Amino acid sequence: MAQCVVIADDLTGGNATGVLLRKMNYQADTVLNLGAVDPALIKYSDCVVYPTDSRGVSPDVAYERVRKACEVLAGDDVKLYTHRIDSTLRGNLGSETDAMLDFLGGDYIAVAAPCFPATARIVCGGYMLVEGIPLHQTNIAVDPKTPVLTSDVAALFRGQSKYKVAPVMMDGLMQGREWLTERLKALAADGVRTVTLDCITQDDLELIADALIASGLKFIAVDPGPFTATLVRKLIAQEASLGKYRILSVVGSVNSRTLDQMRYVWMNLDTGRVMVETQKLLESEEECEGEIARVVETVLYAGRGNQVLTVTGDGIYPENRIDFAPYMEKFQCSMDDVTARINRSFAEIAYRIFREEPSFRGLYTSGGDVTVAVCERFGTAGLRLKDEVLPLAAYGEFLGGEFGGIHIVTKGGSQGDETAIARCLAFLKEKIAN
Repeated sequence: MAQCVVIADDLTGGNATGVLLRKMNYQADTVLNLGAVDPALIKYSDCVVYPTDSRGVSPDVAYERVRKACEVLAGDDVKLYTHRIDSTLRGNLGSETDAMLDFLGGDYIAVAAPCFPATARIVCGGYMLVEGIPLHQTNIAVDPKTPVLTSDVAALFRGQSKYKVAPVMMDGLMQGREWLTERLKALAADGVRTVTLDCITQDDLELIADALIASGLKFIAVDPGPFTATLVRKLIAQEASLGKYRILSVVGSVNSRTLDQMRYVWMNLDTGRVMVETQKLLESEEECEGEIARVVETVLYAGRGNQVLTVTGDGIYPENRIDFAPYMEKFQCSMDDVTARINRSFAEIAYRIFREEPSFRGLYTSGGDVTVAVCERFGTAGLRLKDEVLPLAAYGEFLGGEFGGIHIVTKGGSQGDETAIARCLAFLKEKIAN
C-alpha cells in the first residue's frame, strides 16, 4: 500500500504533485474513482493522489468529499498525509484541512508551507506574493468562482477553519531548526491545529521539513506540491528499483551554471555528496594521492546508503577557484597541463570507485575534458552513443574495455537550465532500470 496519500482539490494540481514525486523516482498513481480502488492495483505505489474536484464547491461539500477520501485511502502503512492546495490559495483551504484533521484525530496538526519557488509564489511576513505582488492585488484575486480577498495566509485559513490557526514568520525560521522544532511543539501543546509558515526558497522548505520531523508530531502537510515532495524524500525510502545498481556523478566544471545545476540536484534528489579539495590535487604527488584516496573511501563507505553519489570539485564555488599561474611555474608547464592533472585525478577517483564497488553501473560526467580523461582511465575505446538526453547531453555505453557496457551520460558544463543534471541522472536511472 502507498506510504503517501495526497488529497488534492483538483486534478491538475494533484497530477502536478505526482509528477514532482515521479521526477524523484517515486511511483505516483492518480485515483479518479474511489469506488474502484483495489489494493492490488496500487500495491506498488509510493504515493496515491486523489483529486476531490472541490475547489469551487461549498465548504460543507468540500469537507465531505475530503473526509470520504480519507476513509478509503488511509491505512497503517501511510507515513505522510498531505492536502494539496492551490498555489494561489483559492478554494476551501480551511474546511478541507479540517476534514483531514477530524478524520485522523486530535493528535494531528496541519502544517502549511504554501510556497512554490519555481513559479515565484512565496510567503513572506505572513503574506503570499506572486512574482513580487501581493496575492490580493493580482488578477487571481478576482477569480469569478474562487476569489481571494487577502494575501494573509493565516487569515485565509482562520476564516475557513473551526480550529485555532497560528503563523510562524521568517524571523522565527532564521533562528534555525532547533528553535522551529520547539516552536511547533509549543503551538501544538497550546491547541493550535494549523500552523502556517513563511517560505521563500527550497532551503526554507528543507528547514521546515527537518524541524517538523524532529518534533515527533503527527502532521498533515498542506501545500501546492514542493513541501510534500521535500517530505516524501525525507520520510519514504525508495524501493531499490535499480536492484543493486548505483550511479556516480563526476563534476569538475567550475561554470556558474553547473553550480546552479548541482544545487538543484542536492536540494531535490536523494544523493550522497562528496567534495574534492581540488588544490590538493596539484600540491604534490603525496597530497594528490591522499585526496584521491579520501574521496574514494568516503564514497565507498560513508555513502553506502545512497543510490546516487556526487563527486564534485570544490572549485565550483568561486571562493575556491585556483590561480594556476604558480603551478605552471612550479611544474614548468602550460595551463592545459595543470588542468589535465586535475581531470586525470577525477578520472582516477571514478575508476577506483567502479573497480572497488561493482554496484556502480551508471556514470554522469560534466565537461568534455573530464569525460575524455575518464574514458582513457577506464580503458574504453570510446562511447557507443544511444540517445540524446537534452541538447548537448548524450547517453551511451562504454565501448569495450574492463567496464564495457557501463551506462554514461555526458554534458557540457554550461549547458541546460538548473534542472539539467537532475534530468540526466533521472535518464540514467530509467535506462538502467529497463
